Formats: sequence, structure tokens, C-alpha cells
Amino acid sequence: MIKWGRFLLFLVVVGMLATLITTTTQQVAGNIRLGLDLQGGFEILYVVEPLEPNQQVDMELLKATAGMVEKRVNIGGVTEPVIETELPNRIRVKIASEKANQDELRELIGKPAVLEFRDENGNVLLRGSDLASGGAGVGYDDLKRPVVTLKISDPKKLEDITRANLGKPMAIYLDDNMLTNPVIQNVITGGNAQIFGNFTQESAQELADILNSGALPAKLIEKQVTSVGASLGTLALQKTIYAGYVGAALIIVFMLVVYRLPGLIANITLVAFTYFCLVVLDWMDATLTLPGIAGFILSVGMAVDANIITYERIQEEIRSGKTILSAFRAGERRSLITIIDAHVTTLIATAVLFYFGTSSIQGFAIVLAMTLIVSVITNVFGSRFLLWLLVRSNMIKKPFWFGVKESEIGEL
Repeated sequence: MIKWGRFLLFLVVVGMLATLITTTTQQVAGNIRLGLDLQGGFEILYVVEPLEPNQQVDMELLKATAGMVEKRVNIGGVTEPVIETELPNRIRVKIASEKANQDELRELIGKPAVLEFRDENGNVLLRGSDLASGGAGVGYDDLKRPVVTLKISDPKKLEDITRANLGKPMAIYLDDNMLTNPVIQNVITGGNAQIFGNFTQESAQELADILNSGALPAKLIEKQVTSVGASLGTLALQKTIYAGYVGAALIIVFMLVVYRLPGLIANITLVAFTYFCLVVLDWMDATLTLPGIAGFILSVGMAVDANIITYERIQEEIRSGKTILSAFRAGERRSLITIIDAHVTTLIATAVLFYFGTSSIQGFAIVLAMTLIVSVITNVFGSRFLLWLLVRSNMIKKPFWFGVKESEIGEL
């Protein structure tokens, strides 16, 4: 007796999946950020060296320096840069944007931003560390020319310095370059100072932003710059997508020819698997790179393999003379341990790759781990649920629909 309720539930689940995928895939895919190897951009590798002889380069110093570097990159107007620390003493900066000015950003990142107020004998009276948090800004002089305004965290300190040096010059240096050398005309009591110069609105704002970001806690030695043109990145993405289409078409045909109805369900869940992987990448706000795509392709192979292991077990049970329902139950039970073991061992390998690997290897490991988890949900439990609905509906009773010939069936 046919159980129409289960068959209708199968159609509803597949219909909802199809509707969700067709209506939101373009938006989800458009939200995924592409790495510089796909979008174009450049990568800079820095070696971090201590400022003082007794200073040690450890993870704390690397993270502090990386934080400063990120602020500098943001000042340059670049959104969502990737700043990675690599032991023992490296920082990798990835800018995935073909519009970013490489030379300007490299100069901006490498500025030590050491601000000093010196007297006429060269003695340092104030440093950038004396600025209040966010204490640099942009103002205007009497002629409406841009100036950089400064707010000192300890106004009494500035008052004492200006009183002691009244009528004397106090030069302002940035990275040992004199910006201005004004003569102190009166005692400054409010903790406010100004830097005058031939500033434009943009250059004054940039200097204020640099001062607010603080001085770099360590030296940055540029070791390597790798550029990827936008056209090269686009070509790599196009070829990758084309290869994906070809591979997907071959998989779909193979699953339909060899496994018939289970192959159709496998194809449905593979499409769902691909969609949900894109959704998770969007939720993770991850950057998709070529190594990440390689991890995704590897997981697709494992997803197909998970279905094949299950369907082969079911075919074996059918050939032994069991009914479709009994063969389904036995086949999915016998195959589950094998599939889970394969996924768990691969997840252990991804953990090792992430812990010991460099940035590109870590990206590969993260995407592979994520897709393996999604694969278990969709291509193991999801495909079994859909096949269970069809088998329990009693509409599919002939071995032909499972890729088994009548002549291959033995007797119990």
C-alpha cells in the first residue's frame, strides 16, 4: 500500500530546498569575500625586529604590532584587510583590492610615527605617548588653513614645559623629520597644542589618524611583496568555476547512471551541500581563496564518496535477496561507521594543518573542516532521510531503481 503522506513530504522538502537555493544563491555568493588570489591585490611580508636591545619578539609584541598595522591600513581607506601573525617574527598583510595604491599603503604601514617635542638643544620634552586617547584632530588657523590639533593627556606637564621654555623654540618632529619649529609665545594651560604646516585637509587628517593610531611598538622590515593583478585573479576564478561545472556535471551523470534513484537523491543533497557551504562561509565572514576552494573540492569528493559507500552497501543487501526496506536499513547501518571514521580522521588532519601550517594552509584547513561538517549533515543524514521517505512510501519496490538487475539477486 502506497503511503502518500511520506511521498508528499519528500516533494515538500525538495521543493523548499529548490526554492531556497534558486532565490538566494546569487545574493549569498555575492556576499562572500574573495582573497587576493581571486580578486587581485597584493601581499606584504614583514619581519618584526625589536626597538630596544633587550626587547624580545614574542606573540604579544607581534599581536600589538599587527594591531597597529591594521589601523594604518584602515587609514589608507582599505576595507577588511587580512593581517596575520606568524611565529617567530613575521607579519603578513593581505590587501584584496585592485584599487588600493600599493606604494602609498606600504609607506603608510612602515611609518614608525614617533612624535617628539624637542627644545633648542634637542632634548625631548614630550612624546606621542603623552597624547590623550584620540587626542589628534584637524582644526583651522585664523586664515582657515588646516592644522593638526593635539590634546595632551596631562595638561599640567605641557604647562610646566611651556613655562620653562617661554620665548624659546620648541620643534615638533615626526620620525626625526621636523614638522614645525614654533617659538613659545605664552604658557599653554589647557593641554592643547597645534601643528602648523602646509597641510591640505587630507594630509592633516592622515597625520592626525596616524598619531591617534600610535607609534609602532617594533621595527617592520619589508621582506617580500607579492602582487596579483585583477585580470589574473579573475581568470583564476573563471577557470575554477568552469572546472567546477564540468566536475559537477560528470558527478551528476555518474550517480544517475550507476545508482538511479539514490543517485538522484545524492545529486539533490550535493546541490544543497554546496549551497549551505556558501551560507556558512557568508556567516563566518571568511575570505575565499584558491586553497580554500581546493579544500571545498576535496570535501565534495568525500561527500560523493559517503553516498557511494551507503548505496553500495544497499545494493549488496538487495543482491543478497533482502527486500528494499530491509536492504536500506542494513545498508545505512553498515556504512555509517565507515563514513564517520573517514570524516573524523580527516578532521584530525585539518586540525594538525591549521596548527602547524602557514596562512594559506590554514585557510585550506578551515574550509575543509567546515565543509566536512556540512557534508555529514547533508550528504549523510540528509540523503538518508530523503531516501527513507521514498522507501517508506512503498512507491519504490523494484531493484531496478537502485541500480540492481534482477539476474544479480540471489536467494536468502
